[in-house]
Amino acid sequence: MVKGERPEFTNPPEIFYNDSEARKYTTSSRMENIQEALTQRALELLALPDDDQVKMLLDVGCGSGLSGQALSEKGHVWMGFDISAAMLNVALEREAEGDLCLHDIGQGLPLRAGKFDGAISISAIQWLCNADTKAADPRKRMRAFFESLYGCLARGARAVLQFYPQNSEQAHMLTSAAMRAGFSGGLVVDFPHSTRAKKYFLVLMVGSAAPLPTPEGLDGEEPVDDGQVNIINRKQQKRRKTNHAIVMDSSRHPEAKGKSWIFKKKDQMRKKGYTTVPPDTRYTGRKRKSHF
Repeated sequence: MVKGERPEFTNPPEIFYNDSEARKYTTSSRMENIQEALTQRALELLALPDDDQVKMLLDVGCGSGLSGQALSEKGHVWMGFDISAAMLNVALEREAEGDLCLHDIGQGLPLRAGKFDGAISISAIQWLCNADTKAADPRKRMRAFFESLYGCLARGARAVLQFYPQNSEQAHMLTSAAMRAGFSGGLVVDFPHSTRAKKYFLVLMVGSAAPLPTPEGLDGEEPVDDGQVNIINRKQQKRRKTNHAIVMDSSRHPEAKGKSWIFKKKDQMRKKGYTTVPPDTRYTGRKRKSHF
């Protein structure tokens, strides 16, 4: 895959997420942190009642079980669907606690009515917008998915589906398909002012409607880059790297080499919501010895 290219533009998911890609995805500590953060936010938006009862949840596009792991840690029972056999094999190797099912969600979910207390999905439903074969009709696939999802959820339950739309038309198409299936609710966009890291959550409700949750980041703060790569011209990337090196070496910014500058920058990043900032230690800002 060309760096910066969306996975949906390369191959169908069952081909793109082969054994090599599945293992690379799962062993990346960065991706694991991203998945955990997105799952925790999805659970928050799911607004499950705090009654100490174990909930039966559905994980749509469960992959290798990273999101399911967060569900298990919360004490929930879950079932996961994914179209990639390689991803599910990795989930089995990791001893995922949920029941796993190899299935194309665009064909609908073969589940009994009203059996689930909620559903989540992390970075999966944008694949429904693709026509990977001549016979594939994205609108029909969306209808099959959302109608079956609506049917398997208990009355009063919610589904929280995080996704990466290619554009506003895709977001509208998915939202409209969900509403036509009977859901109420809508889009919650965290960090809406960020051009780099908006988070789209389709919050769907079965039965009586409720006000949508308040998005995060309305004050303009930006979180850590969540791994969804923006396509940037290579010349622009090179120019940015060059300019950054010039600034760091410039005599106009002598403070850039000091401990106080590093602590200040790390503190700013934490306040902006960055979750991968290294902790402060006695080695922070210490000049490394040359090995050459």
